Amino acid sequence: MSYQVLARKYRPTSFDEVIGQDHVVRVIKNSIEQERVHQAFLFSGTRGVGKTTIARLLAKCLNCMSSDSPTSKPCNKCESSIAIQEGKSIDFLEIDAASRTGVEHMRELLSSLHTSPSVARFKIFLIDEVHMLSKGSFNALLKTLEEPPSHVIFLMATTDPEKVPKTVISRCLQLNLKTVSKNELKDHFGKICKKEGINSDDESLFLVAKAAEGSVRDGLTLLDQAIAHGNGKLDATDVKSLLGTIDDSLIYELLDSITDGKKENAFKILTEIEKLNPDYETLLKDLISNIHEVSLHQVLEDSNNDSIAKIASKIDAEYCQLIYEIGLNSFQRINTHPSPKEAVEMCLLRMLAFQPVQNMSRGEVKTQKKKINKNFVEDLRKQKKTVNKPVAQAYEINSASWTNLFNSMELSAFTKNYFGNLSFARFNNETIFLCGSKEQLDVPEKVMSEFVDKVKDKFDGIEVALEEGISSSSPNKINEEKKLKDIESTKSELSNDPDIKDFLDEFDGEIEAITKIKK
Repeated sequence: MSYQVLARKYRPTSFDEVIGQDHVVRVIKNSIEQERVHQAFLFSGTRGVGKTTIARLLAKCLNCMSSDSPTSKPCNKCESSIAIQEGKSIDFLEIDAASRTGVEHMRELLSSLHTSPSVARFKIFLIDEVHMLSKGSFNALLKTLEEPPSHVIFLMATTDPEKVPKTVISRCLQLNLKTVSKNELKDHFGKICKKEGINSDDESLFLVAKAAEGSVRDGLTLLDQAIAHGNGKLDATDVKSLLGTIDDSLIYELLDSITDGKKENAFKILTEIEKLNPDYETLLKDLISNIHEVSLHQVLEDSNNDSIAKIASKIDAEYCQLIYEIGLNSFQRINTHPSPKEAVEMCLLRMLAFQPVQNMSRGEVKTQKKKINKNFVEDLRKQKKTVNKPVAQAYEINSASWTNLFNSMELSAFTKNYFGNLSFARFNNETIFLCGSKEQLDVPEKVMSEFVDKVKDKFDGIEVALEEGISSSSPNKINEEKKLKDIESTKSELSNDPDIKDFLDEFDGEIEAITKIKK
């Protein structure tokens, strides 16, 4: 006897069994009960959330013969309902647009519209992955969608509604399905395990629900896999091993070491994690998620997690935002890195490069910073006459010279990126004024502190101030323009070289790009 996978076995047979899509179910039920059924429906949403399932349920509602008119509660016993559920109805046609994209297939379909239903009340066409249709197919469909025969209803499903022409969408009742929450999935999987006689616990069910990322079908597939991996039962340890999930306590320890600036301990924990053969992408995602929870707790103070509350109490909000951005940037680039493990290690190194002040509450940190900055400025002014540093005027700081001065400063990549997008505004009263948009001026405190220190190392007693304005000639922009100009100059020089010119003429070619090879 062949085994039926959970995703098929527990596919909803009525709207009451659909989870996470109450807003869509409500619209459909009300439309049927009020006899205001639309001529065409477009179901959109990510994979596995119930688009095709709901479309089939709607077809059963419309063609259920247990009543004289469409019903919101199909009987699942009449000939029509059973035929639709088993995929054998001659009045319910499912089309896979991914394999039938051509206009000839659409014309063949449309030619059968005018024939009346053989058995059922309506002739219903379900076009799955409708965004895969060709432009010609959409054009052939347009007129029919606007004025279909009274006995014809179109149901369409797509994971990418942006690729569906607006002219098609405007002729449909569009229903957007959302991803299902982790708690709803966990409860759903728990009920299924109970029906299947599978021993499970809340932790293992939650891990599967979390890994499903809002998809019911993906979650049921993972549940099947987890049951097989656990030899007929669900155990949290086995599920973690299957999914490459790291215990939360290790993630908390890792984040705690980072925020304490304990480099050796952070990499010691990473070595322990390595022994578990983790999915480094998932590891980085979990780390970012925990930083997000810390940031939320700093504002709302509503976390029930003691580890999160502990970390939130000892770091300031600016530092939290900074390491979150570092983590997010690393996650976005992890798939392009030759080694995911090295990508995570570099992420940790960047986070550790910006260490918070140790053993202080957030209020104490801010107070201490003010004292340090004040004392530093006072000491700097006292030493102004004795310290052998150039004055800013000697450098004639202006918009023309600022880029060269900026490039000469030894800044971290993070700081250089922030201030490289700001333009020189003016130099006045021993203060360098830089300008940029409101978003560009949102500079983390630690980054600002590093830049100010570097400027003071360069000049004696000079301050830095930021103001909102148009950043038209930033160092980054000027450097990029210079780079492009140098490339064009090199291309022109090479093109005019007699030997290269003869070579290009022989093969009717041209120089498209210049690559600098590092020795």
